[in-house]
Amino acid sequence: MITYDIIIIGAGAAGMMAAISSAREGMKVLVLEKMERPGRKILITGKGRCNITNTREWEEFSRHIFPKPNFFKFAFKSFSNFNLLRFLNEIGLETVIERGERAYPLSGKSQDVVRTLVKEIESLGVDISYNSKATKLLTKDLKVTGLLYEKDGVLNEVFSKAVIISTGGLSYPLTGSDGDGYIFAESMGIKTIKRLPSLTALMPLNFNISLKGLILKNISVKLIVGKDLLQEEFGDAEFTNNGFEGPVGLRVSRKAVKAISDGNRVLIDIDLKPALTRDQLISRIEREFGQQDKIYLETLLRRLLPAQLVNIFIDYIGFGKTKILSKKLPGEIYKISDFLKSWKLEIISYTGFERCVITTGGVSLDEILPKTLATRKINNLFFAGEVLDLDGDTGGYNLQIGFSTGYVAGKSAAEIVKKNFT
Repeated sequence: MITYDIIIIGAGAAGMMAAISSAREGMKVLVLEKMERPGRKILITGKGRCNITNTREWEEFSRHIFPKPNFFKFAFKSFSNFNLLRFLNEIGLETVIERGERAYPLSGKSQDVVRTLVKEIESLGVDISYNSKATKLLTKDLKVTGLLYEKDGVLNEVFSKAVIISTGGLSYPLTGSDGDGYIFAESMGIKTIKRLPSLTALMPLNFNISLKGLILKNISVKLIVGKDLLQEEFGDAEFTNNGFEGPVGLRVSRKAVKAISDGNRVLIDIDLKPALTRDQLISRIEREFGQQDKIYLETLLRRLLPAQLVNIFIDYIGFGKTKILSKKLPGEIYKISDFLKSWKLEIISYTGFERCVITTGGVSLDEILPKTLATRKINNLFFAGEVLDLDGDTGGYNLQIGFSTGYVAGKSAAEIVKKNFT
């Protein structure tokens, strides 16, 4: 009979960190990874550069964590962003802090993050079994005693004193995230929250594909659901084949997706000139007339907007491409300023799990003890990482959730094993 102190399901950020923190406590650890190699999702983060974390202090950091930042507070304080960077530096990975207080490997290569973590795991004597899909948890007397897993078409049984589930969510299923963790949770009577894509592209009604590639800098975006203003963000946005995204688009997508899923009408209200009040913008437009009383609408817009947006905006305003504006008709100038300050796009759909950055929903936080990440019902069963109903904005927050919760789950599982089996 093969027995380990701790079995970890999933070798992503949370799983690898759980393996390291528990092995450093002297535990005999087995990691089961269904894919052929670990850290598949880490490899694609930060556009292949791996945005490891964000170095903001907790007060600011916590504003980017959902739905309950206080649940994450203990894990963060136990293994903070600075603890993480110090740890990575100590095991051989140099890091650098860039714009937005985002941390990356100095090499700019995400594979170096994975390689460094795996090297540390192997140096600690952790066993890793790839192409190994966990299929069933084994239990006795309200304790997890091990699990069944399939490898090379063969079903294997392995026993343990504790199990950590760090299987990820549903985002980017090609990396191995297919919702296994939710099935394990529900099989144990543990409540899960509806899963939805987040940090994803939003598709406007009658989307004009010629917007593809347009990047808008320093704009303000309001998310309106029904008649209510739910969120306001400032920064950069981008239009792609999938619609409206970029940093600002991704940040508002969490609430937008939920609202659409609930059947609500969703609008994105874009202020293209947030640095100017309406009156200041009107004055700016009037200055563009120069010494003349008239100006072509197209000429004016080319001075105010990116070239890619001019023709689209002419259609949006509804004046016609050959429209001549007159200072003697200020109502037309007011209308243009109003459109520049409030370009409304109705959002009708969104990109699903196949390309979203993170999953919202998952194992209910009400079922988990925040100081140990153990379930309230089974004290030797732990959950860590994206499988939890815990997520963050883009910018390094989600990987920090994975590393922090993995660290705490690993240490807590080791404490349970020491307490109950030694």
